[in-house]
Amino acid sequence: MMVSVEALKGLERRMQVSVPASRVEQQVDKRLLNVSRTARIKGFRPGKAPIHVVRKHYGAQVREEVVGELIRETFAEAVQREQLVPAGGPRIEPVATDKGGDLKYSATFEVYPKFEISGIEGMELMRPKAAVADSDVDTMIESLRKQRPNFVPVERASADSDRLTIDFEGRLDGEPFEGGKAEGHQFVLGAGRMLKDFEEGIRGAAAGETRTFDVAFPAEYPAKNLAGRTAQFTVTVKAVDEVQLPAVDDEFCKAFGVEEGGVEALRAEVRENMERELAQAIRNRLKAQVMDKLLAANPLELPSVLVEQEIRDLQVEALRRMGARNARQLPPREPFEANAKRRVALGLLLNEAIRKSGIKLDAGRVQARLDDLVAGFEDPAAAREQYTGNEGALRQLQMMVLEDQVVDYIVAAAKVTEQPATFKDIMNFGAEEASEE
Repeated sequence: MMVSVEALKGLERRMQVSVPASRVEQQVDKRLLNVSRTARIKGFRPGKAPIHVVRKHYGAQVREEVVGELIRETFAEAVQREQLVPAGGPRIEPVATDKGGDLKYSATFEVYPKFEISGIEGMELMRPKAAVADSDVDTMIESLRKQRPNFVPVERASADSDRLTIDFEGRLDGEPFEGGKAEGHQFVLGAGRMLKDFEEGIRGAAAGETRTFDVAFPAEYPAKNLAGRTAQFTVTVKAVDEVQLPAVDDEFCKAFGVEEGGVEALRAEVRENMERELAQAIRNRLKAQVMDKLLAANPLELPSVLVEQEIRDLQVEALRRMGARNARQLPPREPFEANAKRRVALGLLLNEAIRKSGIKLDAGRVQARLDDLVAGFEDPAAAREQYTGNEGALRQLQMMVLEDQVVDYIVAAAKVTEQPATFKDIMNFGAEEASEE
């Protein structure tokens, strides 16, 4: 077999392969002999037709099958001989497949880039150092109270944070429009769930009051028949309910699954969860630094076939999140391109770091990660069985653990400086409450 390789643009290669005619004919003859043992040909008993008759009936079909198999077989042999690692399937162009002649074809494909990973030794990292303070637990308990509010009817003008129950009807140019009418609709005033003009128009109204006012729809409003237009709404307030947060008592604790120990047990459980989340957040910040520094130290030429596949995966993932399944509804590729390139580059770098360091998958860490994943399910045993029965999900879990092992390896070799911080700084905790006040 003769092989020659031509470097095209970037990582693309064109490989010319010539397979001796003798190898082709040997495979054809062998296949025809196997066929002759069971062939049913008119005028002959099954398996008794002469080989020349079998060749006449099946020769063309067998040759086509043999050529296809030889192309796949010799392509694998050729890339191994030339020490090439294809990044995707080849584009095959047959050059000569005639009977009696050498089999010749060209294969065009991209290869993985060859590189020596750098930037691991001496990497400088900043690790935030923080603890969960009592005040952080207080803030979290307050957040839990807001998750279970009580609403008490009041006989007064409505104000922000009140829950309103309303009937409304909207009109465009005096005519009702689809979706412009509702009865018993509830919303919290000031929460931003309704259009600004709508909230301004109803603010201060008491139960039993009816108001009519204009509402301007923004130009980017999803309903095209309303975008950029102004509608007139008639709204009747059916009820105004004031928000009252529950007392932090035994009943409150039970609502969050703490049956014994009361408030102190709840605070202890909340603190434990916060400390676990804080540790993970610090780890994620370190990991992000490692990834950014690896990318900066190792600019790579990327196989376009891998980038395009990653873009496609991101598009499908986004489509699934939107609840759609029709492939024709895929979002445009451009917004995903930068992230796809980052993912591909990091995948290549981490694989090289694994190869260079000799890291092996830690089965114990896989099991621990699986324990964490299924712990939040109502039936952890069933969730575990479903997870382990899904080969793709299990492989993804293993890759996550292996990635963590690589990060640990790099962090251990890096120069790490601790930076004082607070729980609120790292978790951005309490920012929403502060913005609402």
